[in-house]
Amino acid sequence: MDLRYINTFHTIVEAGGFNKAAEKLCYTQSTITFHVSQLEKELGVQLFEKAGRHMVLTKAGQELVPYVENVLQSVNNMKSFRSVIEECQGDIRIAAPESLLCFHLPKILREFRKQAPRVHIYLDSMTSTSVYRAIRENKTDIGIFYDLPVDDATIKVVPYKDFDFVMFASPKIKKLYSDFITPNQDFSSLARICQPAAGRVRKRFDEYIKSKNFTMGPTIEIRGTQTIKNLVKNDMGICFLPKFTIQEELDKDVLVEIPIDKKFEPIHAVYAYRKDKWLSPPLKLFFQLLEQYKSLED
Repeated sequence: MDLRYINTFHTIVEAGGFNKAAEKLCYTQSTITFHVSQLEKELGVQLFEKAGRHMVLTKAGQELVPYVENVLQSVNNMKSFRSVIEECQGDIRIAAPESLLCFHLPKILREFRKQAPRVHIYLDSMTSTSVYRAIRENKTDIGIFYDLPVDDATIKVVPYKDFDFVMFASPKIKKLYSDFITPNQDFSSLARICQPAAGRVRKRFDEYIKSKNFTMGPTIEIRGTQTIKNLVKNDMGICFLPKFTIQEELDKDVLVEIPIDKKFEPIHAVYAYRKDKWLSPPLKLFFQLLEQYKSLED
């Protein structure tokens, strides 16, 4: 189907008549009539009919209008496709806790890379508190972090996702120590494997151990989530992490969830940026992808 016929039809409707469309398109009256007749022939319907001295849309013509508008809009989008792609270039710096950066964001970054292949991506792994500080000091374009009190009016904070937490161990450890609910138990031969103190995740882990008055062995502290998982896999102890970070191991029964009797509220994640930050095309695209992935399960 010739796009000229579609454009002529749309111009007639917009301009309000055949003569006005001819003037606007710099066509002769016969050309306008020919385009309409060819479009009617291809569609197999009559699009205009006489009403006195004027040509008006038939019922079929009226129903065709939104389809034509969609086609022309798509054509305009395609014409600007190259400029949009070329516009989405430059740099983007993203800061997030290691758990989010390593186990949640890769699928978003993969899609971002697909849509903006010319953008340089700089990733910074740091604690939620450090992410917040990096945003305040304008050292990152966007930060994703576990919810913290934000009292800076210069920072825009957007709710992102809620993440569930689980206590977990290797199948061997769970078999040896099956009860992590009864208080006052002696687990002095079992290490508590966790990130350094002050983090939101570590705090919840500590709260549960303390509430049960468990006697634990020496603590193993390490910031890397992947290292924590590897230590737990090797029967070194127990840990408490966002469930999405170990979902693959849970599915394969490499790690197992430990039942506990305390229901922790999911931890809330947000993304934030400075309000005076110029929202470059790469940054806008990344925001769009975050919003798309909000409702998806991990």
